[in-house]
Amino acid sequence: MPASRKKVERIFRGIPVSAGVCRGKVYVLVDPKDDGIPHYTVADEDLEKELQRLDRGLRETRSEILQVQQQVAETLGIKDASIFDAHLLVLEDPTLIEEVTLRIQREKINAESAFHQFSEKYATTLSNSKDEYLRERAADMRDVSSRILANLTGRHRLSPLADLPEPCVLVSHDLTPSQTALMDKTKVLGFITDAGSRTSHTAIMARSMRIPAVVGLGNISKELRDGQELLVDGYNGLVALNPTDQTLFEYGQIIRRQVSVEESLRQVREQTATSLDGVRVTLSANIESPDDIESVKASGAEGVGLFRTEYLFINRQRPPTEEEQFDAYQKVAIALNPSPVIIRTLDLGGDKILPELDIPQEMNPFLGWRAIRFCLAETAIFREQLRAILRASVTGNVKMMYPMISGLEELLQANALVEEVRQELRSKGVPFDENMEIGAMIEIPSAALVADSLAKRSKFFSLGTNDLIQYSMAVDRLNAKIAHLYEPTHPAILHLIHHTVKAGKRQGIWTGICGEMASDPSLIPLILGLGVAEFSVASASVPAIKHLIRQTRMSEAIALAEAALQCESGAEILERSRSYARKVAPTLFEHEKPC
Repeated sequence: MPASRKKVERIFRGIPVSAGVCRGKVYVLVDPKDDGIPHYTVADEDLEKELQRLDRGLRETRSEILQVQQQVAETLGIKDASIFDAHLLVLEDPTLIEEVTLRIQREKINAESAFHQFSEKYATTLSNSKDEYLRERAADMRDVSSRILANLTGRHRLSPLADLPEPCVLVSHDLTPSQTALMDKTKVLGFITDAGSRTSHTAIMARSMRIPAVVGLGNISKELRDGQELLVDGYNGLVALNPTDQTLFEYGQIIRRQVSVEESLRQVREQTATSLDGVRVTLSANIESPDDIESVKASGAEGVGLFRTEYLFINRQRPPTEEEQFDAYQKVAIALNPSPVIIRTLDLGGDKILPELDIPQEMNPFLGWRAIRFCLAETAIFREQLRAILRASVTGNVKMMYPMISGLEELLQANALVEEVRQELRSKGVPFDENMEIGAMIEIPSAALVADSLAKRSKFFSLGTNDLIQYSMAVDRLNAKIAHLYEPTHPAILHLIHHTVKAGKRQGIWTGICGEMASDPSLIPLILGLGVAEFSVASASVPAIKHLIRQTRMSEAIALAEAALQCESGAEILERSRSYARKVAPTLFEHEKPC
């Protein structure tokens, strides 16, 4: 082929948001032509009909979103489906409804025009925000708005992803959460976008669907054409247009090694998480509903270390009844018996807002009325949950823990309520496990600092490192300007973990971990060395973490932790732990090699 016609490889660098490698033909998703939003004057006598049209459009949109949410819940799980709670909240936003209603009445214009004016102003404000999290919410707003406008105008379009001709790599300026959720994995091999970040709902769903994805590529959707050959590296954020034979060979090797690694990880499924020098570690899974039982079993996890019960409350007109909760807890306990199932009591508030429970909006919900604070105030809801958990305790190896304990008084109040419920069940002859273990989550610095007092009244601790880091460092990790300060290996975090573990050991109780630190292979040796006895991670992460534990010598992990506790630099601590992890389990890190 003449040099002038030879296809030249081009490399683009973006933000990796979903791991994996794929190769295929480009399919550029073009935004449908905007035919314009109709704008016309409405006569006074027809204004009430226009308001009724608005209400009908909102109701129809709500029904559509609930259908999408149900489909996502069935295919990906309740946690991913909860992403659409933000969309439903838009429809219930009193400011939106009031503002659009006033525009219709004052300006005497049609509903779609009034709604379009407001929603675009709102979405533009979010898009221009300096806060990355708020910018990403603009995509949610536009996703909902397009549905509402389609219902108001009657211009329902078929999704361009509904009938893809062949498997492809999807290229777009951006993708809405709805588009991502309804992708056909047999047709969409991977996707890349101009915009986006790791915190977007689109990125979150891509990871759940295990579709390789790279975002933040600038104007790549303008540069590529349908039919071009593309390779997407979702590990390192690289995209190769017209990949050379050498690039294809290198990535072919990486893919083969990953397949080999996954096969070897499957082989450890039935083995215990025991270090090379014989120290046994409990490795559990995090779940959100009974639907996750099979994934726990398939992963080789030893039961459940975190049952996030708040997801039973999401997407409902009213809270679940005691019987509904009992049924859910019992199913998990029976299915996994004799393995332990640790049920966390309600962690509502913060990022999980439930309008039906009338939780007030707060300036800073993560520092507000949430978790155990909510439960100790709303004792009727808390008592129902406690009764359901206690009743389920006789059907398996059930344990319970409280979230967001900040000090001894909260723990004593919660334990007192449990004792009252126990007495109530005894008086009615309802069986429950009198010896069910109750633990406390350590996710607030104040709790870590008074861990000795808490340990005297607890049977175990569970480190919620996501919040522990956030509260200790005063860092919102979704805020792009300060996300770099969210540092799991900061010396202060290590000392809080170490202090908690030691306090537990002095009182004869064990300490587990269920935050994201537990799922990071780079940090496993360090956490082991600090004395953490139980890990609870997403089911998909169990095989890799088990493999790494089995390749670690506890004596070396302890030496690593002791050295880390003397370090003044979080970066140095991270590098030491990462270097050790790479040395003992190199196959887990091979995908980090760039092309």
